[in-house]
Amino acid sequence: MCGAVRSVRAQRLEAPGLYLGMPDTTQRTLPGEHDWLQDADRPRHASGPGLGIAWCLAEPGRIGEVAVVHEGTRVLGRGTGAANLFFREDRPGRLGQTRPFAGRLMSRRQLEVTRRGDALEIHNVGSRGMRINGQKADAGTLTPGDILEIDKQLVLVAVSIPDAWPETAETHPFGEADPAGIVGEGSATWELREQLSFLARQADPVLITGESGSGKELAARALHLLSSRSNGPFVARNSATLPEGLVDAELFGNAANYPNAGLPERPGIIGSASGGTLFLDEIGEMPVGVQAHLLRVLDDGEYQRLGDAKSRRADLRFVAATNRNPSVLKHDVLSRLTLRLELPGLTDRISDIPLIARHLLREAARDPAVRDQFFDGPNARISPDLMVALLRHRWTTHVRQLKRILWISVRSSPGKGLALTEDVRQALGEKTSLIKSQDNRQKFAKAHPVGLDAATVQSALDAANGNVTNAAQALGLPSRYALYRLIRKFGLGKAP
Repeated sequence: MCGAVRSVRAQRLEAPGLYLGMPDTTQRTLPGEHDWLQDADRPRHASGPGLGIAWCLAEPGRIGEVAVVHEGTRVLGRGTGAANLFFREDRPGRLGQTRPFAGRLMSRRQLEVTRRGDALEIHNVGSRGMRINGQKADAGTLTPGDILEIDKQLVLVAVSIPDAWPETAETHPFGEADPAGIVGEGSATWELREQLSFLARQADPVLITGESGSGKELAARALHLLSSRSNGPFVARNSATLPEGLVDAELFGNAANYPNAGLPERPGIIGSASGGTLFLDEIGEMPVGVQAHLLRVLDDGEYQRLGDAKSRRADLRFVAATNRNPSVLKHDVLSRLTLRLELPGLTDRISDIPLIARHLLREAARDPAVRDQFFDGPNARISPDLMVALLRHRWTTHVRQLKRILWISVRSSPGKGLALTEDVRQALGEKTSLIKSQDNRQKFAKAHPVGLDAATVQSALDAANGNVTNAAQALGLPSRYALYRLIRKFGLGKAP
């Protein structure tokens, strides 16, 4: 990881255990919290295995809060006893204040939570039913990424809070987008912010890697915003869209009257980015021969417009991105991209999914019809089943895919809340069992009596000229998402 990451140790909080959300004149200390927080040897942020709020019926605005279990057994419920598990807005270098749950339908003693090393042992002792990863249970052990539901009341995700958090100053309200547009409060997201802060202070070219939809352009914009060039232009271009045969003209521009009389002078995207940042997305799609034309730009900003006898120099920061293996780049181009940033996907940021979904839905609520149907104030009404499905899904195109799923729910939910509709299930690939329906079972058995293997899948893809939807239909699969999983399973190529 770039930059220093140190453990942030405790200073005594001026008002430990305050009841969050009440006026200063009525704030009070919660039983049991005062003594724990007065221990100066505790880190200023809690660390260890914990639970994050992903959905809460009574208090939807509390998503993102985290409770960490240090030792002994803690009780999760709506009471305020000394042994209760309290949730906080936890951030690097700061323990948020706490408040108990307000939900009246949850028992005062709903769960008993005990730390067992890096895991949490859970016992359901309340009146509400419990599920762990979709399965009914009275007890179980949670490791990071596991999902726990208290029937119709609460959805929690198991998390692990590291001892050392990045020293990145908070500049935005908890759970909201930061000035660069990044949403999330998990440790992976704060590590990303810290790396962006470090890289923004450097001058060398940067290569951003990550799967499609993981936010590469957003990261590039953050580098620009956090840098000394933030008042200059940010010029972004997808390398795959550069017209074949006109790449040089697009990159470098042309002199006046070249190649035809009357053509105006054009600066090209390199000249346009001078004084700021040039971002070339999907640079791995750029032909190797064209990549070679960037070498002098990467060295010292030198380039030459078509039809111009003299060289020019652009004062710019070069940032590139690819969702492919960096080895596809021309070796001497890759060697000049000295700084690297790998973006985490949603699978690595599972506790942030509810916050990102809320952010995306608020954008959708600019449509008055969406706002009127699905929102109570700033929060959308989301069914717990939908939230659990989002948390358990294995994302392929990450935030882009999440946005699409949410729009499908907006379009297909009949009531006042966003639901896990049949359309959403299909988009998530939940109907992907090869033998789920009799029709699919008969079609599959007839076409492939010995089952699917890598050669069969590849043959279907070849016959469909790479069209995944058509190939899935030919194989008798219920959706293209089932085929994406087989492509990944057999290593036939990177599924979108």
